[in-house]
Amino acid sequence: MSERPAPPPASPLKEGGPPKAIATPCIKVCVVDGESGLCLGCYRQLSEVAQWARFSDAERAAIMAELPTRRSRIRPEKLAIFG
Repeated sequence: MSERPAPPPASPLKEGGPPKAIATPCIKVCVVDGESGLCLGCYRQLSEVAQWARFSDAERAAIMAELPTRRSRIRPEKLAIFG
């Protein structure tokens, strides 16, 4: 009697449902300030926005912890248009 091959591993979508959402500071105001290089909506650098899905949870958390201090790098009159 021959052994049957093991079934392929189950897809993560079948076992645990959809993947968990990635935490993001995005507020759908995607305007990069040329002077500071930061997004006026979330204060991330364009390179961080582009790589966001590839970062680990720890990397994203570290960037998100730093975001409030980045606001000071943008001239207030530029942020005033967003209220």
